[in-house]
Amino acid sequence: MSLITNRRTFLQTSAAAGVGFWVTGALAAAESKSPNEKIQLGCIGVGGKGESDVKNVSEFGSIYALCDVDSVKLDGMSKRYKTEHNFADFREMLDKMGDRIDAVTVSTPDHNHAVAAAKAMKMGKHVYCQKPLTHTIWEARRLGEIAREKGVATQMGNQWTAYNPMRKAAHQIRAGQLGTVKEVHIWTDRPIWPQGGPRPAGQPVPSTLDWELWVGPAPFRPYGGADVYHPFGWRGWWDFGTGALGDMACHTCNLPFMALNMRDPIAVEAECPEHNRDSYPPRSKIKFEFPELNGRSAFTMYWYDGGNLPSPEHFSGVTMTVKDEDGSEVPPPWKSGVLLIGDKAKLYAAGDYAERGIQTVGAEELDVDYPKSPGHEKEWFIAMRDSSKPAMSNFLDYAGPLTETILLGNLAVWKRGRVEWDPVNLKPLNDSSLEKIVRAEYRDGYEV
Repeated sequence: MSLITNRRTFLQTSAAAGVGFWVTGALAAAESKSPNEKIQLGCIGVGGKGESDVKNVSEFGSIYALCDVDSVKLDGMSKRYKTEHNFADFREMLDKMGDRIDAVTVSTPDHNHAVAAAKAMKMGKHVYCQKPLTHTIWEARRLGEIAREKGVATQMGNQWTAYNPMRKAAHQIRAGQLGTVKEVHIWTDRPIWPQGGPRPAGQPVPSTLDWELWVGPAPFRPYGGADVYHPFGWRGWWDFGTGALGDMACHTCNLPFMALNMRDPIAVEAECPEHNRDSYPPRSKIKFEFPELNGRSAFTMYWYDGGNLPSPEHFSGVTMTVKDEDGSEVPPPWKSGVLLIGDKAKLYAAGDYAERGIQTVGAEELDVDYPKSPGHEKEWFIAMRDSSKPAMSNFLDYAGPLTETILLGNLAVWKRGRVEWDPVNLKPLNDSSLEKIVRAEYRDGYEV
């Protein structure tokens, strides 16, 4: 038997026996010195959000291998975690370390999420992947299928899914606190990176960056200079990022998604400036239409970015203010948030994660039961040991469908109009040219 098979068997049996894992119901490091008692991790992408992802998972597992195309970031993290196994190419890391790694984190730009996560899961690795789960709608569906086929524990890195006040509010809405919800309004102050401009001329690639690997499965283009793509500006480019919608909606849509089973829209329509389909437009308003589904009433969701906001009339009766950085009280709407409007009451949640406050207007708060989170990353490690306790934001049941819903909006942005949608078969019904946005082609050497 291979080492990885022995490790997997050990981890499963130790969970059943309670060895080194369950201590008064909490996750704890094993007291034994056996290396098999601690999950060994390979981390893909260790700069930016990847830096905190590595730190967070290191509390529960052992950082065994690191991977990043930026040698400065890689060297710094290698010294911090004293890793001997360091790579620029995630494919090489997985091929060489596959029998020693139990789980993988993916904290790369969006366009590399699916190819890295899929390869790891196909090898039987548990996977934690940053939001949005994928770059395309088809990839989101496919990662959920692979997770089910391989029986691995998965989690998307929208950390505030574990925020208990948000979970409570979602279950209050489920219990009828607002009555029948007909409208959902969601807005963000993004983009905070350049969008809508022309592609820059090529520049010399820094010696510390493997640009070929950074581009990965996307169509190749020359390096554009500092901050145009790497390490942050990539979010505004169609080939690499998913714009303001893809970046933030996995956070701000969390509450309504959990409350309303906000999946399977049948149409989406966008208003935005003309754009070159290379860089996302600087602002957009997007309308999503959701039909009745498993007892859920039909409703409409409106998304706003780039300075667009819901009409002030929607906030009638909302009195909750948010304290700004200078100490002043800001009336609604805060710079990002969500407003759900029902036929009995409305709910306003301020902030990207509802963390700035939640107010119900027009109804008393209901006392409800809801699943409490032990902590975001901890959910993933619990799921590795006990498959009956999946993380809330697992790929199959939550992260995949949430990402499918969100990224549908970008089809309408690409078209600058209305798209009729078949959510079962992932097909645009009135414009076959959009299929290349639903499922992109990859460069040789990459697959999902």
